[in-house]
Amino acid sequence: MRKLKNEELDRLTTDEFKEVEKSPIVIILDNIRSLNNIGSVFRTSDAFLIEKIYLCGITATPPHKDIRKTALGATDSVAWEYAENTIDVITTLKNSNYHVLAVEQVENATFLNELKIDKSKKYGLIFGNEVKGVQQEVVNISDEVLEIPQFGTKHSLNISVSVGVTVWDIWSKLNT
Repeated sequence: MRKLKNEELDRLTTDEFKEVEKSPIVIILDNIRSLNNIGSVFRTSDAFLIEKIYLCGITATPPHKDIRKTALGATDSVAWEYAENTIDVITTLKNSNYHVLAVEQVENATFLNELKIDKSKKYGLIFGNEVKGVQQEVVNISDEVLEIPQFGTKHSLNISVSVGVTVWDIWSKLNT
């Protein structure tokens, strides 16, 4: 086996990305403090044709060198919007018929591997602060809460890893 060169990967240009049909998924970042995590979310969002990222509360916005370092140009391809209040974003999305899911550990959460996807729906995925998680007020107005099953000694995954795992799972279910 031979590793492929970048030019052999047949990736979209930024202009082509902006024109192609997107996955029916938006990501809401609720008070993310790490600029590297934000950049990683942009990069994952580019990989799975995410419709848009909402950067809420203290979440930093492009352009910023530490976001750019991990995003590798995805801040130019993926649509994004800043909103001070996460609840306002969720309310708008729900009024636009998005099924809004917080990714958090709560009572009666749906495990990600058990999530049933309706291919006719659009999805909003909320990811919370690295220390405090998704705000309780945000959890309260979510349509559903997802939990990523974990089996080791740690209680959580890094937010950028959580985004990758969740988006891959939902994208896969939407595209089978």
